[in-house]
Amino acid sequence: MERIGVVGCGLMGSGIAEMVARSGSQVTVIERDAAALEAGQERIEKSLSRAVAAGKVPEEEADLARANLIFTLDFSDLAHCQLVIEAVAEDEATKIEIFKKLNEVLLDPLAILATNTSSIPIIKLAMVTKRPEQVIGLHFFNPVPVLKLVELISSLLTSAETTQRARDFAMGPLKKRVITSPDRAGFVVNALLIPYLLSAIRMLESGFASAEDIDTGMVVGCAHPLGPLALTDLIGLDTTHAVADSLYAEFKEPHMAAPPLLSRMTQAGLLGRKTGQGFYSYKK
Repeated sequence: MERIGVVGCGLMGSGIAEMVARSGSQVTVIERDAAALEAGQERIEKSLSRAVAAGKVPEEEADLARANLIFTLDFSDLAHCQLVIEAVAEDEATKIEIFKKLNEVLLDPLAILATNTSSIPIIKLAMVTKRPEQVIGLHFFNPVPVLKLVELISSLLTSAETTQRARDFAMGPLKKRVITSPDRAGFVVNALLIPYLLSAIRMLESGFASAEDIDTGMVVGCAHPLGPLALTDLIGLDTTHAVADSLYAEFKEPHMAAPPLLSRMTQAGLLGRKTGQGFYSYKK
């Protein structure tokens, strides 16, 4: 697949677009408005420049990626894509509207519609299209150009051909390690990770231990690269909350419900690294 679309150029979308462009495919990136598109373009350029300066990416590969990127606000520019990856905020209604639009504009009858959702059932997105057999989950992890894992999620209606083509693309040009998951909230990683993060938030909320001690305990005691609260800041408290809501809606397990502290911080806009303040401050 040589013509790829990416819908959304935030933290995840920009990483996906950069990685796919570096692999040699032409990538058409779409955003909701000019400001978001410009911010995404700047994010990709900064990432490429850092990678070149650190010696992790050759200058020629970065130049290839730049040449392969097309930025637009027009959904019709995705018409000839063979694969489109949706990577907008973890909001079900927003994603459903995007899949309705993609269903209308994609001309290739074999084009795959993929979502980078962390938790929303794939079948919900598939059923708003006329090609549910070609809808699949491709869940990348942040930072996308660095982390090797991709979760591959097929719905009950995803065809074997679509699954194989998506797997071949992720493992081949993108050089990712693929694990498969059934179409259930949280898939594999977040079904394990989010309850752990919520437990850490409850521990902080109850006054049992400080944020620093909770994170130090898991980093030094369990050899985790980041403590749970620092990791929540990296993921984004809003995203963590959205995934928790999806998990609780499906399984009704108390340990999957968002703690009040997480809800209040999300309502206050204290979302972690992307806003400069979460459980820790990132303001310069």
